[in-house]
Amino acid sequence: MSAAIDKFERRADAVGSLVCVGLDPEIERIPERFKSEEFPLFAFNRWIIEQTHSYAASYKPNMAFYEARGTRGLRELELTMEYLRGEHPDVFTICDAKRADIGNTNRGYVASIFDAMGFDAVTLHPYLGREALAPFLERQDKVSIVLCRTSNPGAGELQDLECDGRPLWETVAMRVSSEWNAAGNCMLVVGATYPEEMRRIRAVAPGIPFLVPGVGAQGGDVAAVVAAGLDARGKGLLISSSRAILFSDDPEGAARNLRDEINVAREAAHAAS
Repeated sequence: MSAAIDKFERRADAVGSLVCVGLDPEIERIPERFKSEEFPLFAFNRWIIEQTHSYAASYKPNMAFYEARGTRGLRELELTMEYLRGEHPDVFTICDAKRADIGNTNRGYVASIFDAMGFDAVTLHPYLGREALAPFLERQDKVSIVLCRTSNPGAGELQDLECDGRPLWETVAMRVSSEWNAAGNCMLVVGATYPEEMRRIRAVAPGIPFLVPGVGAQGGDVAAVVAAGLDARGKGLLISSSRAILFSDDPEGAARNLRDEINVAREAAHAAS
């Protein structure tokens, strides 16, 4: 296990939570009181963090919401990361960027995401293969989170294609587990909307943590996710929610309720095992 995944597990244990809060602040939807700030997305993020940090193992900004605002948005992301490092340095941070390119281009992404902005992890496409992703995988102090079975309705268009008699998503899971995770610094993205596929992925990747989008607004069932995805230690999941927390009338309560729902499901899964 890498130091960065160990950081995630220590944080999860400390707050008794497998919740990842997605910091995806749509400028049109944030409360009016933040829009007069010099950096409104940062002001909103700071408020969300202070509302939810007691229940969050991780925060996951999606780059699209910041890049859409040009240099102002990137500065808001930098301020958010500076705030997290300064006030909550034990929290695991994920850059949801879904990067993938040839090797020398990826070295630029590594420098930007891991070094300049200080993220602990980044989401990555596997399509270009291990050789292209080597600059990420070689960073044993950071986590490479590889897309495997995503939560969107159209995921099966390519992910369900057969490869050596099994769906492509299962081949990705096997390849990451058996080869790419040599440094113990990989995770897999496995959507909450496909719990049966998650169960199969857990079988072929027993020791790899899953980042799980798709609960909340996308309709994934927490109990089904926990039953399908927990590892042998009763861990191995980081369940992400964005809109259902960010735009709730009570973000603190929404984060707490998700933590509690997950933990009830964990207890039920433990009792059934």
